[in-house]
Amino acid sequence: MTGSARGRTGGSRYGERVPLVAAAVCPHPPLLVPEVAGAAAAELDELRTACDAAVGRLLAASPDQIVLVGAGPETVRFRAADYGSLRAYGVDRHVRLWKTNCGGGERLPLSLTVGAWLLGRAGTDLPRFAQSVAADAAPGECAALGAELVRRAEGRVALLVMGDGSACRGEKAPGYDDPRAQAYDERVARALADADADALHGLDPVLSAELKVAGRAAWQVLAGAAGGRWRGELTHDAAPYGVAYFVATWEPA
Repeated sequence: MTGSARGRTGGSRYGERVPLVAAAVCPHPPLLVPEVAGAAAAELDELRTACDAAVGRLLAASPDQIVLVGAGPETVRFRAADYGSLRAYGVDRHVRLWKTNCGGGERLPLSLTVGAWLLGRAGTDLPRFAQSVAADAAPGECAALGAELVRRAEGRVALLVMGDGSACRGEKAPGYDDPRAQAYDERVARALADADADALHGLDPVLSAELKVAGRAAWQVLAGAAGGRWRGELTHDAAPYGVAYFVATWEPA
């Protein structure tokens, strides 16, 4: 599914020329990591393949660096040697962001841990940095953070944005069934397919929290980063465990 950009152009935060050369959106269920999923790993093979392809398209854009964005308890820019852990999900494994030295700490939230795992799986040697955004941050804060990420970048930057959709798609979903979830996820899917920064920026934080959406704040960071016109492609849209998982890529139009 593809579409043309309808991104904001009315202010410098959205309309100025920025060094963002590509963006990808992926979900961050811990089950994406085969060691965590165990015998159920094959159930997410299609999602895993879509995420790998999205990361591959980021690398094909020849960025000088990759910035990971995902929700966390607070808004933090992490150090290059920081790492995450899968211990809480039954696998005693550290996932490095980039560099390995004694200066790092176990600090990455789940969203960035899974993102770092995807980048490590791709085998890239590119510099990579990680930025969490508070899960309850207001849309304006998220957009401002996105604009700041590309303003302070050195060279060409690609964004890997991690976030799940609603967790209320059916009676077995983590948030049980909510009749509003389907329409919400369809709105997000359209926005990602059309590279529609306005639609992402307009997602309601209150409704998003009620539907247990893990990606709202990170998607709004993307909306703030994406100045100019973009072309989007939605390559995966499913809710296998009652949680919506989207994979999308954005490229300059």
